[in-house]
Amino acid sequence: MAPSNTKPVAVTDEVLQKSRVTVVGSGNWGSVAAKLIASNTLNINSFHDEVRMWVFEETVPSGEKLSEVINRTNENVKYLPGIKLPKNVVADPDIEHAVKDANMLVFVTPHQFMEGICKRLVGKIRKDAVAISLIKGMEVKREGPCMISTLISEILGISCCVLMGANIANEIAVEKFSEATVGYRDNKEIADKWVQDVEGVELCGTLKNVVALAAGFVDGLDMGNNTKAAIMRIGLREMKALSKLLFPSVKDNTFFESCGVADLITTCLGGRNRRCADAFARNGGKRSFDELEAEMLQGQKLQGVSTAKEVYEVLSHRGWFELFPLFATVHQICSGRLAPSAIVEYTEHSARLPLL
Repeated sequence: MAPSNTKPVAVTDEVLQKSRVTVVGSGNWGSVAAKLIASNTLNINSFHDEVRMWVFEETVPSGEKLSEVINRTNENVKYLPGIKLPKNVVADPDIEHAVKDANMLVFVTPHQFMEGICKRLVGKIRKDAVAISLIKGMEVKREGPCMISTLISEILGISCCVLMGANIANEIAVEKFSEATVGYRDNKEIADKWVQDVEGVELCGTLKNVVALAAGFVDGLDMGNNTKAAIMRIGLREMKALSKLLFPSVKDNTFFESCGVADLITTCLGGRNRRCADAFARNGGKRSFDELEAEMLQGQKLQGVSTAKEVYEVLSHRGWFELFPLFATVHQICSGRLAPSAIVEYTEHSARLPLL
């Protein structure tokens, strides 16, 4: 057999240059993301096969640790039961170990935990790491709203894109057709068809949960599809107006991508925020969202209620209540200040909105 001209060092260099992905989060959507990513890394030579998934450790009814069950059965029995994960998904309860050596970080946790998570990761990640956020929510500070992608970039000092879309996790888990929109700032080479509008894409994914609560109130009060369609139209209008007021760079066409109107429609038809708001209205607002979340979501978090509160704080600080009556009313219903029926009792102040 003739000697090979291949130099071992070249192979070593190639291995060193392979990308390694870590998914930070292991809930319903995080587990689906890990499933998709791990399936793809097996087929792409430029990636390491193994995909680590950080798990916030819990004890399942059997008495075992959740991470141990995932690694033994290749199934997230709590958050994605019945769906097998690829064997190259490795659940890791140690967040610092999970991100070690990864140059691609996928963040998919409830938004209210992200600041603490990022602070834990300072100095623990590769300097050349890049991130993408699948998180729908925002942090509200005294100086104004802070998008999660910005929070990640500022605390960790890395580039962070966002992915949003009409993405019901359980449907994607069984490989039903879906699409998404990715927002980026600088590097167009990251993908062929990304939308260069990080704030617009991220705000679509954030604000649609507030509209979904309104749609759920309508469903819970049996107000019908005409009313629900009107709520969705007004909601999309307020989503666009608030996004452009907060970030003038936001592009109009972003709201017609998957992250905009498509995600709004699917969330208002079948998302967890709509379901819980439906139950809230059917109970006349007498059962709290915390109680309904615990009963209906099996440990998943309800993003819309906290987002509605954060949006309300922004509107209060900026004096924008009359511009966004739907958003303001949703929070007042969630907090018990108004009855669920108030969702159709406000006056839509339309005179100024078309100018936005």
